Amino acid sequence: MSKIYQSMAMLVFALVGLVGCDHKPQAVEDVNPVHVATMQKTLRDLWLGHIYWVQHVVLINATNNPEERDAADKQVLANAKQIASTLTPFYGEARSEKFLALLTGHYAAVKDYSEATMFANTQGQETALARLASNADLFAEFINGVNPHHLPKDTVRDMIAAHGAHHVLQINQYMRKEYVHLDETWPMMRQHVYLFADTLTTGLVKQFPSRFS
Repeated sequence: MSKIYQSMAMLVFALVGLVGCDHKPQAVEDVNPVHVATMQKTLRDLWLGHIYWVQHVVLINATNNPEERDAADKQVLANAKQIASTLTPFYGEARSEKFLALLTGHYAAVKDYSEATMFANTQGQETALARLASNADLFAEFINGVNPHHLPKDTVRDMIAAHGAHHVLQINQYMRKEYVHLDETWPMMRQHVYLFADTLTTGLVKQFPSRFS
């Protein structure tokens, strides 16, 4: 196991305790809770869609069906555009496009790891893991850069890195046909993207309270 994967895996297990918790955006005075809940649901649904469609790409890679994989791949990219578009009203088109580039870069690294794993290409796996780690750093810099007071860089980086590690874990389990473990991994992935969506929601509400009044 590579050092990169070991460090990412540690984040996964550190966050296992979050599974089953109900995370809600922290209360901010003078905002409409209905508007906050709407944003929370939107981001949760979109990030759930992200892991749902990436899972399909991984599964189809394991069965080696290029046609179905390409269809799922288009869904992943369409979902990424939807996630990025939620930021446009707050940060503008250019920053939304930057977020989209980071999210598609994250997905490209996950897909590379999946394909390398399918062909037992250790060097390809290492390269993909290095890209995931670098992408987590860039994500953290970007998100903290647009919301420096409410979304700490280290927090964001750890959450993105753990999210990437979840993808890696799922890919390995699919390739090894560890279906019992896969049933345990999915709820962990879902709860973590919910936590990330809630963290982003809280950051937006605190930075732009008038938008949620």
